[in-house]
Amino acid sequence: MSRNVRILRCAPEDVFEVLGDGWLFPSWVVGASRMREVDASWPRVGSRLHHSFGVWPLLINDATLVEEYDPPRRMVMRARGWPIGEARVTLDIKQRGESTVVRIQEEAVAGPGRFVPAPLLDLGLHWRNEETLHRLAYLAEGRAEAQSRATTAEHEMGSDEASTS
Repeated sequence: MSRNVRILRCAPEDVFEVLGDGWLFPSWVVGASRMREVDASWPRVGSRLHHSFGVWPLLINDATLVEEYDPPRRMVMRARGWPIGEARVTLDIKQRGESTVVRIQEEAVAGPGRFVPAPLLDLGLHWRNEETLHRLAYLAEGRAEAQSRATTAEHEMGSDEASTS
């Protein structure tokens, strides 16, 4: 089982805004190359993302299912990637002061991936999930910064209007 941790400069809610937008999945998940469909109920339990992984012309169409969704604390998904197999991906998110700690844990639960020796599997997953958290941080922190700038601009406009009245 592979585990990675990253500290993000944003609130847990900012992370869940990214997780809640299924169309962003290939933007932060390493290996996901495109989205084909997002269930209307995403990210509720039982909903699916229909995605592809790999590179053209070797694309494999598959899906990821939400097993648990508890914003702003936790999300568990079952990611399919046949013929490799299936993995359970758990994201635990905790506020720490002004920052947020995100832990991703991935384990093979079905298919041939279960039979790969753990140290070998963890080596590849660790690198992949390190980059996945890096990308998730860019999106969540970027959204938080954009919202902060928009809020500041609104306050400044309100102050300007008040001073001219």
